Amino acid sequence: MIEPITILLIIFTCLISYNAFNHRDRFEKLKHYPYQEIRNKEYYRLLSAGFVHGDYIHLAVNMYVLYSFGSIVEYTFTKESMYGPFLGRIVFIILYLLNVVAASIPTLLKHKDNYGFASVGASGAVSGLVFIYIALFPYQGIGFIFLENISFPAILMGIGYLIYSSYAAKKANSRIDHVAHFYGALFGIAFLWITRPHTIREFFTTLINDFPLFN
Repeated sequence: MIEPITILLIIFTCLISYNAFNHRDRFEKLKHYPYQEIRNKEYYRLLSAGFVHGDYIHLAVNMYVLYSFGSIVEYTFTKESMYGPFLGRIVFIILYLLNVVAASIPTLLKHKDNYGFASVGASGAVSGLVFIYIALFPYQGIGFIFLENISFPAILMGIGYLIYSSYAAKKANSRIDHVAHFYGALFGIAFLWITRPHTIREFFTTLINDFPLFN
């Protein structure tokens, strides 16, 4: 499934990340750096940090997940029961960009006085897309990279992910921005349910009607 906005986001992110890999000064100007953002009002970093990555593996993993879930979410958004063919893609890109920013705001507030904290990556926005997928298809299986034969219901993976992210965010020595992962996921679901309230009813109806023990 190839969806144009998802592909454009991947290309754009790869180009900016690659450029930042080769120009450290640009990387420093684009990264999410709460201490600098507050003092110099460089709030553009809340958005720009979502398009740069720490290394090629970090970039590859995020782009793989963006492609896997973004394509499905974008396609679903274009259905008449959602936003429609044209508006669906406009909403999708707005959602993605807002999710990048929204996922970074809690970290901004938490680390505004922490000179040593900085983060980069699309993980917060990608988490939002993953959880929109979960809200739309709660019992669809989600597998692991290189372990395609092993999968778990999306709803279980989502619950486990939120619990882990919440726990990991409290560990002071973590170099991963788990706070952005957690709030990015919540923002994604909130965006879907606020803009399309009927999906709330459909989510809980699916949870009840398709619950394994009832079938």
